[in-house]
Amino acid sequence: MVSIRCKMIVKSELEKLGLHPTTVDLGEADVLEEMTAEQIEQFKVALLKAGLKLMDDKKAILIEKIKNVIVEMVHYTDERPKTNFSDYLTEKLEYDYTYLANLFSEVTGITIEHFVIAHKIERVKELLIYDELNLTQISYLLNYSSVAHLSNQFKKITGLTPTFFKKLKQKRTTLEDV
Repeated sequence: MVSIRCKMIVKSELEKLGLHPTTVDLGEADVLEEMTAEQIEQFKVALLKAGLKLMDDKKAILIEKIKNVIVEMVHYTDERPKTNFSDYLTEKLEYDYTYLANLFSEVTGITIEHFVIAHKIERVKELLIYDELNLTQISYLLNYSSVAHLSNQFKKITGLTPTFFKKLKQKRTTLEDV
């Protein structure tokens, strides 16, 4: 639950049930009142209608928090992290990184590192399509050690070089204008 839209839906559905949310953040919501079993069931149904899901398994919640921290850091933060990613996750979630990494791999079948890389490459694609930053700026923004490192990782994941990907986008735009 990273997007603002998701947070607004959760808050709105809680308020419709007569509850008073104090915080709605990273896969969790706190309310002033104690929820009845009926309210919880109504909340679950309302979330499902909105395309969301109420999670009550502690491990699933933690996995969702890990994913949310990664998505937030890669897609919604335009400043470079001041620490390495494992320290950032540990600090944000207050769990040992080894525990988080093992749990994440066990449940999702991929490592945190691969999840981060996949999201970084998606962010690179977005930035290339917007055409506001060059590759040097993008590699700096996403904390790559060099443009070559970003380019190699991009090609490994997508099968295309960033330059070729950008040219494909330009050709697609030209065809749409026809």
